[in-house]
Amino acid sequence: MNIYFSGIGGVGISALVEIALDAGFKVHGSDLVASLSTAELEKRGVIMNIGPQDGEFLKACHADEPLDWFIYTAALEAPEAPGRAELLTARELGIATAKRDEFLNFFFGAKDLKLIAVAGSHGKTTTTGMLVWAFKQLGLPASYAIGTTLHFGNIGHYDIDSQYFIYECDEFDRNFLHFSPEMAVITSVDYDHPDTYPTVAEYKKSFHEFLSKSSNIMIWQETAKYLDAPVDDRTWELNSSDISPDIHLAGLHNRQNASLVLKTLERLGLGSAEQNIKILNEFPGTDRRFERLADNLYSDYGHHPTEIAATLELASELSEHVVLVYQPHQNIRQHYLLGKYKDEFKNAEHIYWLPTYLTRENPDLQILPPELLYSTVTNRDSVETADLDDDLWRKVEDERANGKLVLFMGAGSIDAWVRQHLDS
Repeated sequence: MNIYFSGIGGVGISALVEIALDAGFKVHGSDLVASLSTAELEKRGVIMNIGPQDGEFLKACHADEPLDWFIYTAALEAPEAPGRAELLTARELGIATAKRDEFLNFFFGAKDLKLIAVAGSHGKTTTTGMLVWAFKQLGLPASYAIGTTLHFGNIGHYDIDSQYFIYECDEFDRNFLHFSPEMAVITSVDYDHPDTYPTVAEYKKSFHEFLSKSSNIMIWQETAKYLDAPVDDRTWELNSSDISPDIHLAGLHNRQNASLVLKTLERLGLGSAEQNIKILNEFPGTDRRFERLADNLYSDYGHHPTEIAATLELASELSEHVVLVYQPHQNIRQHYLLGKYKDEFKNAEHIYWLPTYLTRENPDLQILPPELLYSTVTNRDSVETADLDDDLWRKVEDERANGKLVLFMGAGSIDAWVRQHLDS
C-alpha cells in the first residue's frame, strides 16, 4: 500500500506514519516546516516535502507510483488552511482521502487487533503511556498510538505479534466516535473543545455514544455520574477506594491514572498485582506531562482548569515554592472559561499570565485580555501579565536561582519557547 500523509510532522499523523512503516507500507508526505518528528521519519526513509503544500509534490509522487490513500487532519477542512491545496489536488486526482480514524479502523481490521481506547478530557496521554509502559515491561507485544513523544518508544508502533492496539482516543473533531473498542478506559471528564461541541449537553452526549459502542468499560464512578452514563454488565466502576495505596507516584492524578491502569490490566488478565504495581511505580512519564527540562524547570501541556489544578498539586508535592508561567489556549475556549478560573492556581505562589495562544478561532469573537481572564482567580494578587520575551526569561532564571520550581504550562508555543531558551 502506498500512502501519502499530509502534515506528516504533526503528533497525530506522525504516529500513524510510524505504524504504517512498521507494517511495511510505502509512505510519502509533506509538512510546512521541518521538526524533530520529520527528521526521525526521514531517518526511516520516508520521502517527504518540507515547504509549501501546493499539491505539486503530491502530483509527482502519484505520477511516479499511484497513491492508494491521502491521509489528512481536520485542520485541512478549513478553507484558509495552508495545506488545503493538497487535499483538493488529491481529490482531483481521484486518490481516496481519509482522516486518521478511517486509516486506523482499516488497520485494526486488517491486522485483527482488539482496541484498548483511552478516552476522557484529562489524563489520556499519561494513562495511555502507562498502559504502553506496562505492556513493554511485561514483555507483551504492544501496538499503539499516543499523543506525545515517549522516552521508551516511538509515538506510534505496530508489532506483528500484538493482540491489542492501545490508542489515545481523543474527542476532538468527534474522532473517538468512529471506533468500537474492546475495552474503553475512561479517565476524568469535564466540558472541553467548545469549537467541536458548542454545549455541555453535546459533549456529554458524545461520550454516551462512545460508551454505547464499547464492549467493555473501565470508568470512575464520579465520571459515570457526571455523564449520567448507564451502568450495565459491560461496566466496571472505580471509586476512591480503588486508588491503590501501593502506588507512590507524585501527584494524585498520576496515582489515579495508575490505579485505572492497574484495574485494566487486572480485567485483561495481564500480569500479577504485585508485578504491575512495581512496573507502574517505575513509570518514567511522557513528554509534555510535567516533564523535567532542567533543574527547577518543568513543562506541561495542561490548559484546562482541572489539569492546571492537578499539575500544580503535583508540583506542590515537590516544592513549597511553585511559580507558574501559564499560556491560555484558544480564545474560543477562554470565552467559555471566563469567570470560571478560581481556586485552580492556589498552589502557585506567583503566576506569570501570558496572552492566549490563538488557534482554530472564530474571527467574530473578541480576543479576551489576560487581566479579564484572571480577574476571578482567588489569588489574583499573585498574578502578573507577561510575554514570551527576554524579560520573562530573566525573571524565570531569577526564580530558579532562588530555589523555586518554575512550571511552564500550555498547549501552544510556550514549550518550544522555553526549550529554545534552554538550548541558547
